[in-house]
Amino acid sequence: MLDRRFIREHEAEVRQGIIDKNESAKLDDFLSADRRRRELLVEVEALRARRNQASQEIGEAKKSGQDAREAIASMKKVSDEIKAGEGRLVELDEELSRLELSIPNLPDPDVPRGTEEANEVIRSWGEPKALDYAKPHWETGERLGLLDLEAAARMSGSGFFLLKGAGARLERALINWFLDVHLEQGYQEINAPYLVRDHAVRGTGQLPKLADDMYQTTEDGLWLIPTAEVSVTNIHRESILAPDDLPRRYVSFSPCFRREAGSAGKDTRGMLRVHQFHKVEMVRFCRPEDSERELEELVINATDLLEGLQLPYRVVKLATADLSFAAAKCYDLEVYSPGVDAWLEVSSCSNFRDFQARRAQIRWRRAKGEKPIFVHTLNGSGLALPRVLVAIMENYLTGTGKIRVPEVLRPYMGGVEYIG
Repeated sequence: MLDRRFIREHEAEVRQGIIDKNESAKLDDFLSADRRRRELLVEVEALRARRNQASQEIGEAKKSGQDAREAIASMKKVSDEIKAGEGRLVELDEELSRLELSIPNLPDPDVPRGTEEANEVIRSWGEPKALDYAKPHWETGERLGLLDLEAAARMSGSGFFLLKGAGARLERALINWFLDVHLEQGYQEINAPYLVRDHAVRGTGQLPKLADDMYQTTEDGLWLIPTAEVSVTNIHRESILAPDDLPRRYVSFSPCFRREAGSAGKDTRGMLRVHQFHKVEMVRFCRPEDSERELEELVINATDLLEGLQLPYRVVKLATADLSFAAAKCYDLEVYSPGVDAWLEVSSCSNFRDFQARRAQIRWRRAKGEKPIFVHTLNGSGLALPRVLVAIMENYLTGTGKIRVPEVLRPYMGGVEYIG
């Protein structure tokens, strides 16, 4: 969330940020409630001062033998007014807490203004392959016995897929290789819960905005995580990190669950857009002045994987209206897949500045005894499956109909060079 004082003192900037992100925040309601609360607080403080003064006068009157009954009655009336004012303050605090959750993070100044059409391709690597024998992954996967969409639909409905045999092993090889590379890059591996409480998804910014896009258990009210970002970011929830604790760099593998409620009819074939998938996620905690550099490093950590797989990719800086609710800046990494003739997003690397840290109360001291400040948080997929699988099945398809296994994955595949 944004600092309340910042919202109050930079109303025009916040209002423009909401417009640029195409959000529907209740800024006017927030400012009105904030103004009422500050005015009421002044009144309550004045009443408290009157009560303290009256209490002192009553004490002196009793010492001198004077009749203090009228003063006591007057003080009781003031106390009742204070109690009523404090009750209204609690109500306003609750209203402000609810309203501020609707205000998105502000986009960084260097983020392109506009919708998806304003996204900027920053750089690219490799040459997209135009294969005469290109086939979509669902055809190749089912022909080679790697993918069974029909079985998945029978047990779970649309939007699910089932990998088997060499397909399942190829995904496992990717996951293990991703994790090993990230460990060499200096990340600490985390295995965190996949079910979390309200405050965890609220802390990372999914609630309340994305409630309809997530799955929730009926009896316990726990949320299935849409990404390991939720669990890993909340490791330091309501904590104050020591001066030497930053930076922190974590990597975590997890299943991810998304209803894709607003994506009806989009990329419905095969494994392009599904309700359950696996992902390796990188999460960073750093000093505020380091977060821009940390974001660039995060992108490099993810593109190292794509280059290792020899997959053509491009780095896209997202425009304001394409940013997530919580992100201040984001780079999407997209790989080209000739079978579907499309660039597929396989990673989003985001800088949230102190937005998530404020929600989750994650702070840090620069030096012992100093006032704690909010850390900056970042995350990025390293990488998301199954679209990496799609890219391999389509880019590594040979003229014989087999799939060549990327060289870096062969040690994880028992030395297998070709599938099929």
